[in-house]
Amino acid sequence: MSFIIVGLGNPGQEYEETRHNAGRMAVELLSDDWSDDKKTRSLVSKAKIGKKPVALLLPETFMNKSGEALKPLVKSVKVAAELVVIHDDLDLPLGRVKMTFARGAGGHRGVESVKRAVKTDKFYQIKIGISPATPKGKIKKPQGEEKVQKFILSKFKPDELKILKKVNQKIAAGLELLLNKSPEAAMNELNTK
Repeated sequence: MSFIIVGLGNPGQEYEETRHNAGRMAVELLSDDWSDDKKTRSLVSKAKIGKKPVALLLPETFMNKSGEALKPLVKSVKVAAELVVIHDDLDLPLGRVKMTFARGAGGHRGVESVKRAVKTDKFYQIKIGISPATPKGKIKKPQGEEKVQKFILSKFKPDELKILKKVNQKIAAGLELLLNKSPEAAMNELNTK
């Protein structure tokens, strides 16, 4: 079985380039050839990262139902161990990335949906920071449900998209290390500033 890499986000033009779609945006860059898969309710693509074949998924469900796309594919803990979920993270500043394995959802409803669907937390997460920060690096994330919703559904500004482009290049390098070297090498690449 090849790794499954899923980019979390909301489908539809109105959500393109929104902060909550950072994971989806990262995975979209890994292939130019997408097809609609009715079974998973996703856009899917087969690609190679380095020399390893991978399955790429962009769920066409809304964020809080992302796990539905994975239910038909991930039916065991063994398969889940080769799952990479890429998503936005309010607890990281824009420009930072963090890779984890077997961790909680941190309040992210898309990740919670994935955990429910695959019945385990034993999968990789690549978290993309979306929060603004002070010059000293202190996160200035919005407080309160309404402000958080408004912020995560807002579009990235042009200067932020430039930062995100570099982040996505780093993610691609980290995925290549994960698939062709080791999880530790990938974490060393992704978890450094």
